[in-house]
Amino acid sequence: MRILVVGLGSMGRRRLRNITHLGGHELAGVDIEPARRAGAEEEFGLPTFQSFEEALAWEPRALVISTPPDLHTPYALSAVEHGLHFFTEASVVPGESEALIAAVEGTGLVAAPSCTLRFHPGIQTLRRLIDEGAIGKPLLATHHVGQYLPDWHPWEDYRTYYVARRETGAAREIVPFELNWMSYLFGAAQTVSGFRGKLSELEVDIDDTYAGIVSFASGVRAVLVVEVISQPAVRRARVIGALGTLEWDFAARTVRAWSAVSGRWSEHPDPPPVAGPGGAWVSENMYIEEMRGYLAAIDGDRDAFPFSLREDAQLLATLAAFERSSDEGRRLAPGG
Repeated sequence: MRILVVGLGSMGRRRLRNITHLGGHELAGVDIEPARRAGAEEEFGLPTFQSFEEALAWEPRALVISTPPDLHTPYALSAVEHGLHFFTEASVVPGESEALIAAVEGTGLVAAPSCTLRFHPGIQTLRRLIDEGAIGKPLLATHHVGQYLPDWHPWEDYRTYYVARRETGAAREIVPFELNWMSYLFGAAQTVSGFRGKLSELEVDIDDTYAGIVSFASGVRAVLVVEVISQPAVRRARVIGALGTLEWDFAARTVRAWSAVSGRWSEHPDPPPVAGPGGAWVSENMYIEEMRGYLAAIDGDRDAFPFSLREDAQLLATLAAFERSSDEGRRLAPGG
């Protein structure tokens, strides 16, 4: 199958690595930046194009859209217009979903908004343990994720790409990214109360911190903190149930489970990182499995990709509600 990767920045190259690892497909890329095209050509030995129109003449069957978030929907709508399946990276722009959902409806096309962490082995372990009743009924969750913004792309100035723009700011982007796996475990978000603001001296006009309380359809209440000021990076969650506790540490690559019945902790480590051609890779298991699911859905197994445009719209609506909650907050009177 011919697959066109739109955008050859860090995520576009990652998707090329993932699909190359899976094998069996013909790849091409498109990017307006000559240096990015040259880098992709050298690394992957594939054709690249400067314009989307040129790339469409290559006659792809499917797109992987790895542009900045504010360009996802225009390329996705173009994919539908040309009868192409499409995958998009995580979105962060509320208000665009309905037009895309309407365009896709009835076409039979696979429309796959990213849900990367649902494919992470740690999240899969959390879901399995919850389903098995390892901690009884889940009641409360806490999750903290953060990474110092200049460390995101050490090879480029953090002030010059999309994470530095208010609409597509780094912390804002991560909120639905994390709510994605939380809704996978706990059901859709029902209510949210939050705070957002700039706490650091980073040289960007964005909110660098989001913190709030979310209630989910299962009854779980969660405290979520997302920020881009932590040194070192952190992604750590705790799920407290009626009969025990689960702890997930992304960096340690493990889930720990405390059973109130046995009075013991059990360890559930992630599998080893995927090894690819040329030696060991950085741990890209979840990205590889996400691409595997997308391609399987195109081949007819629609259940292989566990996320829909409608669910994505729900996450973006939650982000919008989060921000409204913060904006509508009221300062206490002096002494109150």
